[in-house]
Amino acid sequence: MNPTSQIDTIVKEITIKAPAARIFEALTNPEQRLKWWGAEGQYRGTHMESDLRPGGKWMTRGIGRGGKPFSVRGEYRNIERPRLLVFTWLPDWEEHASESLVRFDLDEKDGVTMVRLTHTGLTSESSRAHHQGWPQVLAWLQVYVEDEC
Repeated sequence: MNPTSQIDTIVKEITIKAPAARIFEALTNPEQRLKWWGAEGQYRGTHMESDLRPGGKWMTRGIGRGGKPFSVRGEYRNIERPRLLVFTWLPDWEEHASESLVRFDLDEKDGVTMVRLTHTGLTSESSRAHHQGWPQVLAWLQVYVEDEC
């Protein structure tokens, strides 16, 4: 994973040995996403709703550290299956959170996909803590998808 960041932007990349279509499905299918996005003792999603279309809403609820409930929601902005997914991100655990933008670019060559995550609009110190979380999320995605292929 190669980190690159500016003050309000996080960029992370990972190579996953799986087709882009498989990764896109793991990112967008609510049942699959709940299986891999999170870990016991950190946080775990328990419910996800998704209207996968530009302008469609999504929302995830779950249990965070210490059993504290959380939710994050947003709106899909751009969907180009299987190479691009863009959505807004608004978590309830950040006081005075502002909406930010998450972008997944999937570039497949010979069944191996470079996943580039870009998270922009991180205007507060607490929102920039995602710098620590996204590498873990990408690692969970990698393990889930590669184990399935």
